[in-house]
Amino acid sequence: MESAMQYIGGAFEPGFGQRTGPVYNPATGDVAYQLHYADRATLDRLCEIAGPAGREWGNQSHARRIQVIFKMRELVIRDTEILAELIGRENGKTLDDAKGEIGRGLEALEFAAAEPHVTKGEFTRNVGGNIDMFSFRQPVGIVACISPFNFPVMVPLAMTAMAVATGNAVILKPSERVPGAAAHLSKLWAEAGLPAGVWNVVNGDAEIVDAILEHPAIAAISFVGSTRVGEYVYQKGTSHNKRVASFTGGKNHMIVLPDADLDQAASAFVSAGFGAAGQRCMAISVCVVVGEETADKLRERIVAQTAKLRVGPYDMKGADYGPVVTAAAQKTVNDAIERAVTEGGELVVDGRDLQVEGHEAGFFCGPSLVDRVTMDMQLWQEEIFGPVRAIMRAQDLDEAIAIVNAHEYGNGAAIFTRSGYASQRFANEVEAGMLGVNVPIPIPVGYHNFGGLRRSKFGEAHMFGPDAARFYTKMKTVSHRWPEPESVDEGLSMSFPSNS
Repeated sequence: MESAMQYIGGAFEPGFGQRTGPVYNPATGDVAYQLHYADRATLDRLCEIAGPAGREWGNQSHARRIQVIFKMRELVIRDTEILAELIGRENGKTLDDAKGEIGRGLEALEFAAAEPHVTKGEFTRNVGGNIDMFSFRQPVGIVACISPFNFPVMVPLAMTAMAVATGNAVILKPSERVPGAAAHLSKLWAEAGLPAGVWNVVNGDAEIVDAILEHPAIAAISFVGSTRVGEYVYQKGTSHNKRVASFTGGKNHMIVLPDADLDQAASAFVSAGFGAAGQRCMAISVCVVVGEETADKLRERIVAQTAKLRVGPYDMKGADYGPVVTAAAQKTVNDAIERAVTEGGELVVDGRDLQVEGHEAGFFCGPSLVDRVTMDMQLWQEEIFGPVRAIMRAQDLDEAIAIVNAHEYGNGAAIFTRSGYASQRFANEVEAGMLGVNVPIPIPVGYHNFGGLRRSKFGEAHMFGPDAARFYTKMKTVSHRWPEPESVDEGLSMSFPSNS
């Protein structure tokens, strides 16, 4: 089975590793198949293939590389249904949600087609002494991309499209929970005309991640995942002199002011909070409402909207969201709800013990809502990757902004208001990397940079946008002078060069 294999040098194979791990169907709780885990010997052989393949690919013309990017876009569109099915079976998200993810992944390919423009160098004529100076960018070599379970197509494409377009060889390490989409993307890259060895996939857990972080042939690493692992990846990767861009956790707040359209705010909170079973790093997990009266009115609307949500398997018509990814994730959500109640939260909607007919063993969690959450509660302090959401109450905008900025994460935040003054203060003062004004999930489009602040990102690079091209390339600056024929030698000069 191709999804269970590594993809190395243009072919699927198990690799040298002896370990395997289960891939589940979250809707049923059944093991779909056993995934072969790669080991260090597998990675060594892969890098021996990827190195020469990448150098040859990097020397291809921009036109040749962009032809492959254009073709890959066409193929992803053609196979959207297949990819969505793979995402649904292994991740659990609904088919509509999966197709939305694929659409955002296409943006990364579309922006990668602009690679010749965003990697253009600079030129200055006669900086002094008849010396011309120019700079240009080259691929860094072999790059590794470690992607999460919650976006099996969007994040791998966001990580790798520009890496391929700029002429690097790529090693993708997808989440061991959702390897199927990565396997299918491998076939599409080959069909698009990408030479064998330029795109590769290795599967596994912490063992292969450590091998990637330590391997001397790998020049750069892009990571998306939890803060605990992401910080480790950044520190260990940089200690081995690699470029590392590590995108980590989020606890995204949505401030609602009394002048907001409360119906719109309630719909936005429910959609952004419970979509994909709350398993999005940019999901709204905390609603900070200014004023008790506003909070009561908004809560009533949120409860009414939440009651309409339908939870079911990924292919159930009309399902709003599916299961969480594992039984362990299901337990984490239920434990968080129990602790929130113990710590004094008001459980307004209880989604525990949800049973989906015909899928009783699936990893389902109904939507849960806890009101009167405070900053000393776990539900505010920690990222709970599941469909449990919090309401906090603030006296004014100052307190609301202070709550947002007190959190260690700064991935995204939103405000719902009709006040230009309030939105301007929010944009200027909130310490988060991606902000929305009356927009609940402010994920930038593919030609703008994606990334959080504080402990939501380690390293200075961004995903998407022009920063992706800079991350996957190195710059060289050349000073050159061509003396006139038969010019006179000016002799020795021991002074430091000056362009005056």
